Amino acid sequence: MNSLMRTFVVTILLTACALAQQAAAPAYTPKFPGDPARSDNEAAAMGYMRVVVNAQKNYSKKHGGQYAPSLASLVGQGSFTKRMLPPKRGNYNVKFKGGAKEYSLWLTPDAVTPTERAFFVDESGVIRTEEDKQATSTSPKAKP
Repeated sequence: MNSLMRTFVVTILLTACALAQQAAAPAYTPKFPGDPARSDNEAAAMGYMRVVVNAQKNYSKKHGGQYAPSLASLVGQGSFTKRMLPPKRGNYNVKFKGGAKEYSLWLTPDAVTPTERAFFVDESGVIRTEEDKQATSTSPKAKP
């Protein structure tokens, strides 16, 4: 009985410590005024999207108004580098579809949650988001 009670007390203490640690976790600090991100992972995902949008604008200016057909075609456009090609960015999965007149970019986390939302952007440059599914062109604009 004594060892059972000790195990119970240790379990309660460990649970209390874990809960206190979660409660003490610092809240996300916005990176700039109006930052729509809710976490550092979201900030990195949306930063990646902004780099792709700017690279597409540069590519379009150099190619008669056409967009890049692939992410590889964007290497060297603006600040888009070869290092940005892998389809995994932190805990986000990258999906790109390109064409001469339009493009779409999706960043979807391994698990979509209110602080790890799914994102979508196209040639409009508007980043859209969803809290519980993959984002699309009809999703709401990203807000904090």
